[in-house]
Amino acid sequence: MERNFSTAEQLTAALRAGEVTSAELTDETIARIERDDDAINAICVPDFDRARAAARDADRARARGEDRPLLGIPVTVKESYDIAGLPTTWGMPPHRNFVPAEDAVQVSRLKAAGAVVLGKTNVPVGLQDVQTFNEIYGTTNNPWDHRRTSGGSSGGSAAALASGFGALSIGSDLAGSLRTPAHFCGIYAHKPTLGLAASRGMVPPPGPALPVEHDLAVVGPMARTARDLTLLLDVMAGPDPLTLGMAYHPTLPPARHERLRDFRVLVLDEHPLIPTGSAVRAGVGRVADALADGGARVERDSPLLPGPAEAAVLYTKFLFSGSVARFPVEAYEQLQARAAGLSADDESLDAARLRGMVISHRDWIEVNSLRELHRRGWRQFFAEFDAVVCPITPTPAFPHDHDPDLMNRRIDIDGVEYPYFDQLVWAGLATMPGLPATVIPAGRSPEGLPVGVQLIGPMFEDRTPLRLAELLEQKIGGFQPPN
Repeated sequence: MERNFSTAEQLTAALRAGEVTSAELTDETIARIERDDDAINAICVPDFDRARAAARDADRARARGEDRPLLGIPVTVKESYDIAGLPTTWGMPPHRNFVPAEDAVQVSRLKAAGAVVLGKTNVPVGLQDVQTFNEIYGTTNNPWDHRRTSGGSSGGSAAALASGFGALSIGSDLAGSLRTPAHFCGIYAHKPTLGLAASRGMVPPPGPALPVEHDLAVVGPMARTARDLTLLLDVMAGPDPLTLGMAYHPTLPPARHERLRDFRVLVLDEHPLIPTGSAVRAGVGRVADALADGGARVERDSPLLPGPAEAAVLYTKFLFSGSVARFPVEAYEQLQARAAGLSADDESLDAARLRGMVISHRDWIEVNSLRELHRRGWRQFFAEFDAVVCPITPTPAFPHDHDPDLMNRRIDIDGVEYPYFDQLVWAGLATMPGLPATVIPAGRSPEGLPVGVQLIGPMFEDRTPLRLAELLEQKIGGFQPPN
């Protein structure tokens, strides 16, 4: 495999051994981007001059005897993170000229660890889609099939990694925005436990970048191996130094087990509210077989699992409760009228979306109380299991669909159409209670598209699904470059 597809771990070893310089790595990566990215459109804001300067600084630092976790490693950053001197638009045309004056906290951590930031990766408008396209920067294509989406909202980062544009990237996740692009592009990603990694400076323009703790949303690492995920998570983890970081630093528990045969895993491949496509079900099956072959205890059902149907409805209400905060009053009143007309016994996801958009504070508190009961259920579950293996979405990457009315879009699952946003229920399984989830490649569909699965672990025990991902990578293989 050529050096553009080397892991961060491999590149660090080569840098330490003097086999290559950061300046050489950076030039090689920039050359690849300039050669290949016209077809992919992953890098929407290149920063090559500053990257080359940072690479030279890294080489000088290494010559002085310095050795930091990412010293000299070329990386990319999701467009939604502030980088001083570069535009932060979130794909929204009114903010195309907004340029922040300071770096996001995670960008600062990357730079402090010695990383060479090549530039920013593309996003959907407002980060609110399972696809990546916007009027400012255009459409990001899936490296495996340019007719298909790379996913969203970290679709640019996933496409960049799959194309060899840097060894690592950072993204974010509210509705699978790390996990879905990783699944669609055949790479690794990790959604950390809620609150583990500070997110200041990843805020819709024009800011300000405040040290706010967000509900559901997290920032996290993307890579081409499980070990690289762990490396980058260690750089990202920790509270905001302006608030909780003044009082404490995180010490994550070690992985529960080091050997595959010691893991206790629940495998799920069907959801009560949406079917799982055959290609994804086969991917889950491959992982289940590898676990069983490795001696792990594998179960297909457990009464301890908090109810997935109720979890999906709760998650949907939380997810959509913030989506209309800046709607005009007239539009909001129309939504209220529609919600008032729902039948009291309508527990569909469409109804949950509508109710979530107009939820009162009183009702939000009640929904949050139900979430706490689910969290208690997960604590009881993880006393008996170490991880859950399940889909991320019901299908591999689907063809581009730019219908401006997202509610009109449909997702095709083995020839049957379902509401577009129903595919988010699997992402919500981990997001609603705030659990960590690691995405691993799990083979390909009959059409040759990547298929990934997620490994959900106990809260703040992020090293457990990460270690399981590493062991499964050794068992079934990992990232492969697109054909």
